Amino acid sequence: MEQSASRAEHDEPTGPSIADDPQLANAWRALLRSARPEIPPLFARVAERTLPDMADHFYGGMMSDPRASRFLSVEKVRDRLKPSMQNWLREVLTATAGDVDSLVARQRVVGDVHARIGIPVDLVSRGARELKNRLYHRIEELADDPGLALSASVLVSHSVDLALEIMTQAYVSARERSNAIDASYRLFSLIQNISTERERQRALLLDWENALLYAIAGRTSTSADDCGLRRSEFGLWFTHKALPSFGHTDETREIVSLMDGIDAKLREMLPACDAPAVRQELLGDVRTSVARIRSMMGLIFENIGDLEAGRDALTSLLNRRFLPTVLRREIEHCRRSGNGFAVLLLDLDHFKPINDRHGHEAGDRALHHLATVLTQATRGSDYLFRYGGEEFVAVLGSVNQQQALTIAENLRQRVATSPAMLTDGTTLPLTVSIGVAMHDGHPDYERLLARADAAMYQAKKRGRDCVVLAVDDLPDPPGA
Repeated sequence: MEQSASRAEHDEPTGPSIADDPQLANAWRALLRSARPEIPPLFARVAERTLPDMADHFYGGMMSDPRASRFLSVEKVRDRLKPSMQNWLREVLTATAGDVDSLVARQRVVGDVHARIGIPVDLVSRGARELKNRLYHRIEELADDPGLALSASVLVSHSVDLALEIMTQAYVSARERSNAIDASYRLFSLIQNISTERERQRALLLDWENALLYAIAGRTSTSADDCGLRRSEFGLWFTHKALPSFGHTDETREIVSLMDGIDAKLREMLPACDAPAVRQELLGDVRTSVARIRSMMGLIFENIGDLEAGRDALTSLLNRRFLPTVLRREIEHCRRSGNGFAVLLLDLDHFKPINDRHGHEAGDRALHHLATVLTQATRGSDYLFRYGGEEFVAVLGSVNQQQALTIAENLRQRVATSPAMLTDGTTLPLTVSIGVAMHDGHPDYERLLARADAAMYQAKKRGRDCVVLAVDDLPDPPGA
C-alpha cells in the first residue's frame, strides 16, 4: 500500500466528499478502546517478528495477477513499496484510540495515491485478505491462549477492514475528480489557433512526404527508422497532442492505422528500393496513405472549436489543471510503446529581485517573455505549463535521457541569450534553473515531479543558470 506526500497538491480541486465521513473514524476509535489490555503487547510482538515476511507475502499475492505487473514490476517501485507497507502495518497494529485521526488521514493519502496511479481496488482488497490470513496464523502462534488469539484476530480483521474502507472511499472520490478533469481535457483544445495549427500540421505532413519522396526517388541512403512517419514532427504531435485532445474516434484510429501501415511498408520495401518497380509501388502507396491522413485531419479540425479554458492568462501556456491528465497519458503511452519521456521543471532565476527592483509589471513581462521563448524553442509535440509563480513545466514525449538533456540545455541557452524588453526600452537579462527527470517506470506522476523539483533545487544551489539531471541520491528540496 503505497504512501506518498507531494510537494504541492494540484491534481484536482479538493472539497467535501464521502472520504470525509467521520463515522469510520468513530468506529475505529471505539474498536481500539474496547481491546483487551493483553492485545497491544501481543501486536507489538507480531510487528517485531513479522513485518518483512508480511510485506513479501502481500506483494507476492498481488503479483500473481498479471495486471499487477504494470504497478509492481519495476525494481525501484518494489524497493519503495515494501518498507512503506511495513510502516503501514506497524501503524495499524500499534495504534491507540488517540492515533485514529492521523491513521484516517494516512489511509486517505494511500487511497489518493492508488487512484493517481490507477491500481485496481480489487488487487488491494485481495492483498489485504491474504495479509489478514497471514496475521491470523502469526497471532495464533504468539498468543498465550486461544481466547486471546480470537480477540486479537477479530480486532486486526476489523482494523484492516476499516483502513481498507477509508482507502476505498478516498480512491473513489479521487477517481471521480480526475475523471471529471479528464472529461474536460477531452473537450479542451490544446491549440491556441485552430486554423493556424491546421495549416502548420498540413505543412509538416507535406514536408515529411516530400523529403521521403526525394530520398526514394534520388535513392538516398536512409533507413525506415530515420524516415518513419511516427517519428516525424507530425507523428510526434499527433501521438502526444492530437490523440489526447481529439480522443479515440474513427478518424484518429484510422490515422494511427495509416501511419503504422506507412512505417511497416517502409521497413519492408526500403531495402529493395533500387528496383524501379518497388520504388514506384512504394511511392504510390505512401502518396495514397498520406492523402487519406490529410483528409481525416481535415474532418477532425472541422469538428473542434477554439477553447481557451485551462490556459494561464498571463503567458497563454497551459495552467497546471491539466498537468496530471497529460502525465497520466504519457506514463500510459510509455508503458505501451516503450518510448521514454521526461519532465523539465524550470524556475526563473532572481524573480523576486526583478519585482522589487523594476516593479510587478516588469515581472509579468519577464514571465510572458520566458513563455514565448520556451514556446519557440520546444517541439510541437511537447507540453508547456505555467506551474505556478515563476515556475514552468515542460513535458517531453518520446525522448531518451540524452535528448532530454540536450533540449533542456538548448532552452537554458535560448533564455540566457534572449533578454526581455521593458516598457522604458531597457533590456532585462534572464536565466533559468532547470531540473530534468526521466520517467523511470514508477506509475505515480507525483514522484516524477518531485524528482524534477529536487533536481531544479540543486541547479539553484549550484549557482543557477544550469541544468541538473535527477538521480537517486539527490537530496529533497526544503519543505518537500
